[in-house]
Amino acid sequence: MLRVILVQLLLFSLPFIGFAIWLYLTKNAQTSENWRKGPMPWLVMVGLALAIGGLVMLAQEEGLPEGKVYKPAELRDGVLIPGHYE
Repeated sequence: MLRVILVQLLLFSLPFIGFAIWLYLTKNAQTSENWRKGPMPWLVMVGLALAIGGLVMLAQEEGLPEGKVYKPAELRDGVLIPGHYE
């Protein structure tokens, strides 16, 4: 679960990181006015779109196989048998 939260935070912050790099490379970062009057609503919207897209992709990819039953890991005769689908 922590991985999912961290990935979503990273996806949301990508536009802000890109804007900060752009300000630094163009030497416009000396004034905080660029951040206050900058494209904050656009950065928030793009960040939300990326985070929502990440959640949609996560829901698409992490589905259970249809018709399969999960058998949890077990210890049989001293040997650990990992969990699997049957």
